[in-house]
Amino acid sequence: MSTKSRQVIHPHDLRLFLEVAELGSFTKAAAQRRTVQSRISKQISALEAACGAPLFRRTGRGVVPSELGKRIEARARAWLHEGEDLLADIRADAAVPMGEVRLGILPSAAHPLMTHVARRLRTNYPRVRLDIREGQGSELDALLDAGSFDMAILFRHQRPTGGDAKLLATASTYLVSRPGDPLTRSPNVDFARLADLPLILPRRPAHWRAVLDDTARAKGFTLRAELEADSLRMQKELVIATPGLYSLLGAFSIEEELHAGRLAAARIVNPELRRHVVLALPRQGQLTPAGRLVATLIRETVNQWGNLLAPR
Repeated sequence: MSTKSRQVIHPHDLRLFLEVAELGSFTKAAAQRRTVQSRISKQISALEAACGAPLFRRTGRGVVPSELGKRIEARARAWLHEGEDLLADIRADAAVPMGEVRLGILPSAAHPLMTHVARRLRTNYPRVRLDIREGQGSELDALLDAGSFDMAILFRHQRPTGGDAKLLATASTYLVSRPGDPLTRSPNVDFARLADLPLILPRRPAHWRAVLDDTARAKGFTLRAELEADSLRMQKELVIATPGLYSLLGAFSIEEELHAGRLAAARIVNPELRRHVVLALPRQGQLTPAGRLVATLIRETVNQWGNLLAPR
């Protein structure tokens, strides 16, 4: 194998070749490029050396393409045109969000919010793919910090103030029972009424469970965990199937069952346990254009719904 380095022909060399061929003169090409004729002559000589043969034949009036020059002229135009089309396509693609966006979400916030966002993406931004994983708050928080998600929809017990979390909605907490239960006939129920009630509570360790336990302790009693379950669906179905069993859930997670008449609920007051639904972003790193798009669609959708996770 020869050790001689291979000479490379660049697009600007071919553009100069085509300019000289069109103008028929090194001098005219130099004037058009606002340079000297000797520079044009030197560049053409270098191109001819790379090609291995002369590309122009000198005449008394200037230059004309040689036989080799005539053969490559059309191919050079086509190649440059294809390159320009490719660059235009690349620039167009760069302006269109694309790629995968990994999203962690609480089950109570998953539908219809993400159904609506996914539909908008499929219609208007088909190159963006969602990878959605449901989980509990502490689990999603840890995975977000570890970089497993690009963003997550979580509950916060304090209103967010930093740039890494955007407030979506605020939810009260409800005592949930089967329809017809005396405690849920009124719109509100005092937290102190939870003393000795058989409850389904989230399993420890969980931040929400700690908040509930601490609130009860401040009121002078301990919550009675008849059952423990992290699954919202499990909690709701157990309450529906078991007279005298209660759960403490947010409005977003029970809206469908309330409308269907399968559950009844009264808002917890004194204190009113509010949870803030936030779009949490990574503390380090930046979102991709696709990630920024998904975050914008989530916030726009919730805003259009009146700062709720479902349309009224």
